[in-house]
Amino acid sequence: MATKAMERGFKLILGSQSMARKRILTEMGYNFTVVTADIDEKAIRTEKPEDLVVAIAEAKADEVISKLGGQSQFEQDPEPTILITADTVVVYKGAIREKPISKEEAREFIKGYSGSHGGVVGSVIVSNLKTGVRRGGWDKAEVYFHEIPEKVIDDLIDDAITFKVAGGLTLEHPLISPFIDTVVGGVDTVMGLPKELTEKFINDVL
Repeated sequence: MATKAMERGFKLILGSQSMARKRILTEMGYNFTVVTADIDEKAIRTEKPEDLVVAIAEAKADEVISKLGGQSQFEQDPEPTILITADTVVVYKGAIREKPISKEEAREFIKGYSGSHGGVVGSVIVSNLKTGVRRGGWDKAEVYFHEIPEKVIDDLIDDAITFKVAGGLTLEHPLISPFIDTVVGGVDTVMGLPKELTEKFINDVL
């Protein structure tokens, strides 16, 4: 079966090993290869979460392009190669939360969401490696929670996935999903890849 990338005459690379981002891009009808970006996200600091997620996704794009041998490797290709990178943070009471670095921090994060809410800011950067054209931006959503029992928090902290996601928060986790009250905004943004922005930027760079 032809995918959207094949039909429209381009190759697609996802610069992320996130299972959620892979799933979202597949749901959008795209076939793609994965090249991960190994960057020190903590070395990139900005005050605003919107600026931070864009800066990190830009850095991921630059790292993937460097890993692939530089943009010049793609300039003579008959069809363009499109690279997608993204980043997500949780904002809780004005503080930016990235991946928890300890069990204590993970517990603090999840307990904070219980009976409360957290904002999610997610970016996407789309780069055309043949032409050098790049587009990017961010989207946001708010997640409201019911009370989360201590036993559920304990079990989440024992799960390695909690330490691989921004704010220790993954909506689709079977332990946390029963305690989600409402999502205001795109679920895809919370999961790591805003579909509408991604589709728009792909069209923009082609």
